[in-house]
This record gives sequence, C-alpha cells and structure tokens, in this order.
Amino acid sequence: MSSIPPSSTGTDPQGGGVEDGWQATRAQTQVTTELLADADDDAADGQRDIGRQVSADQRELFVSCDPAEAMQQQFELLQPDYIALHDVGTVSSRKLLAGVATASNRTLQKLVIRRQGYGTPLATLEFVDFPGADGNLLRLYTTQADADTVARQALARVLMGYSQLAVLMVGALPAHLLESTLKPLHEAMVSGPWFNRHMLLLPLTATTATLTSFATDMARGTGVNVRTTPQVTRPADAWGFISGTWNKLREQGVGARPAGTPAPPPGLNAMPPMAPRPSGSFSPSVPAALAAPTPTLPLATPPAVAYPTSYAAMPPTPQQAMFAPSSTAMRPMPPTRPVAPTQPDSPLQRYVNQLIELTGMVSCCVFDIASGRDLVHAGARPSPDILAHHGAALLGAMTATARTMGLGHAVPEAAITLGAHHLLLRAVPNHPGLALHAVLDKTHANLTLVRLQVVRMDNLLD
Repeated sequence: MSSIPPSSTGTDPQGGGVEDGWQATRAQTQVTTELLADADDDAADGQRDIGRQVSADQRELFVSCDPAEAMQQQFELLQPDYIALHDVGTVSSRKLLAGVATASNRTLQKLVIRRQGYGTPLATLEFVDFPGADGNLLRLYTTQADADTVARQALARVLMGYSQLAVLMVGALPAHLLESTLKPLHEAMVSGPWFNRHMLLLPLTATTATLTSFATDMARGTGVNVRTTPQVTRPADAWGFISGTWNKLREQGVGARPAGTPAPPPGLNAMPPMAPRPSGSFSPSVPAALAAPTPTLPLATPPAVAYPTSYAAMPPTPQQAMFAPSSTAMRPMPPTRPVAPTQPDSPLQRYVNQLIELTGMVSCCVFDIASGRDLVHAGARPSPDILAHHGAALLGAMTATARTMGLGHAVPEAAITLGAHHLLLRAVPNHPGLALHAVLDKTHANLTLVRLQVVRMDNLLD
C-alpha cells in the first residue's frame, strides 16, 4: 500500500481539516487567461480610428453584423468629426474625393469591412483625411460604397446621419424622380437615429429653384439646417462651397463647445441626443485632458469662383453669402476639364433631358460606339461611363453576331428585359456612330409605349 510522501499534505480520513493533497497539483494545472491588448488601445481617444491599418492606404474592420450596424457602433464609440459626400442622380463624390486628395497631396484611403472568421469583404468605403494647421485631421467620406444595394443604402444613411456636415451632390433629375429619390432620405432623417444638424445641397445643373423647394420640405420636422448653393460647374466650385460652409460653422462656434456647456436643444420632432454626445455637437465627448479642437483646415486663398452668368449678374443673397468661399477656405481644387465635350444646351443634352422625363426612365446616356465614351447623360444610376461601356459591348456583340450570320451591318436596336428593369439600345438619328443606352424601371414603365415616345423625340435631333 502506497503512502503519502512526507513533503505532501494528506487528507484526514476522519475529516480532521488536513489540506487537500491535490491542492498543489491544481496550482500546476490551472491555466491563466491572458487578454492581449489591441495596439490601437494605447493611442489617445482622439487619435483612435476605425479598424486596423494594414497598408499605407487601407484599413480593415472585421465584423459579425451588417456593415451599417458596425459603422454605427464605431461612430457611437469614437464620435469622430467628418463630412459625408452623397450622390443624388450623379456619380461625382468619388471624383471630388480623388481630386481633393490630389490637390492636398494626400492618399485616397479605403476601409474594407470584412466578415469575422471568414474574411469575406462586405463593403469598402473610400475617404481622405485633411490635415489641419494644428495637426488634427478632418475626414471626408463618400457614401458610394462598394457593396450590394441594401448595404450601400444603409451605409449612406449611417454616414450622413452621424456626420457633422452632410453634402448632397445633386445631378440632372426631373422633379418627380428627385422627389422619389429624396423621400427615403427624409424618412430616415425623421425616424432616426439622425444626429446630423447641417446639410448642404450642391446642384450640378440649373435646378436651384426646384432644389430649394425640396430643401425646405426636407428640413421640415427634422431639426436639420438644410441649405442649397447656387449651381456648381467645376470641382473647385463645389469644394469652395463645402469649405466655406465648414469654416462658417467653425466661426459660429459649432464644434468648439466648452466642456460642461449645456447642449443646444434639438429641433422639433428631432431624435433624442445620443449619449454622451448631444445632437448638434461637433466635438467628441472626451476628457478635458484629451479634448482637441475641431480641425482647422489648411489655410489658402482660393481663386475667385466662376459662377454661371445668371448668378454673376445678380448681387449675392444672404444665403449665397453664407456659402461663399472665404479667405480661410480649404485649398482649392486644380482646374479640370468637363467629362463630356458637349455644351449644356446642345441638341444631344436637350434630347436626354427630354427622355429622362418619360415615365419609368431611370437613366439614359448617349455614347460613342467606337470608343465607348459617354457624351451626355441624364438621370441617376447607372453612371454614364458604365452605360457607355456596357452599351458599346452589347452593340458590339450583336453587330458581330449579325455579320457572322450574314444579316447585315446596320447598328442593331434592342430592348432587353431584366429582373426589375428594361434596357433600351438604339442608334441616335442624324448622328452616325452614336447610340442611346437607357434604363427603365420595369414596375413603372410600359416598354412598348416608351419605345414609341423615344421615336417621336427623334425630331429634337433634326
């Protein structure tokens, strides 16, 4: 029979209180759980960022939920200052973001949102960080995320709703299509969560009066200050209004509320303030020792903004003066040439402007068949470059098929029905080498009727 070694303690059979003989063994077999800190946790709260840096121009965020929900959680945790650029009937925000990055010698960066455990990319956001004179950064996001439609729309709502300034770049849309496009945005502003209190509408076409009316409707019942600028025709003009608005807000003390100062009351029917940041505040709620002023953007005197003749001949209104670029505006954009060589009042532009008014018409583009380059465009997505590229590819495939089958060399005309849309492809009369590519909403458009209406509009090109 074995006995307990003298160096060990035994257990008294009679329960005499002798220490458990396995106690020493437990101490040897117990595993301590070690929590490894994230490298970003050592940074000050004001310097923490969303996701982990994986390269000079890319960050990654691994999530176990939808991308929009993940970004909302990040914004509520970090409470960053940023401006959100959103497209309505255009695809200009990415181009503006790229131009801003080039003009400021900054790198256009990406935030890739991936599924936790699998690494599957769910969405990709593009942004650029602007350095301030005090070393702080102001971020500009575009809401045009690389994601599926549902995720992209949800991300756009979150990005605008938690921004300090939401900028809507509005393209050539008829009144009925503009109303249907802005209605979901207004519903999101009313239902919340929506902590943004400043929105700027930039019309890229001569629809300022109509857009001002929509801006009034959007602001009603939301507590959001919605303003419209005069028409902008160049990236430098758009950038001047954005920077001028931001600097005006800075001069008014927005984003520089001292610690302990009560927050301004939210607007009528506005959502309750997010704890700990009150609605309308531009400053993160961080300890006083870590609190930093809102970024001051690089100071540079921009060249005079060339307004359209109709605006240049008129004295500036108080609203225009509010958004006029100031001497403390951000660095101006370099001059760029228009994408399309046609004039706004050209026959082709009038042609597509009439087409977009047809019931169910979503987007239409006239393009050069040989080069696949877009010439004029009206409507929302798809963008003109996508319509031109795929339109040329479809026509090329059909033309090659016709030649192979010995059926002639004429430019084909086609109507293609997809799941929720129709595609219409046809040559543009009296303009050899040009074609029309149009997208119709299947639930609203009568394809047969639209084709007849398009034929009747051929006289616009005589």
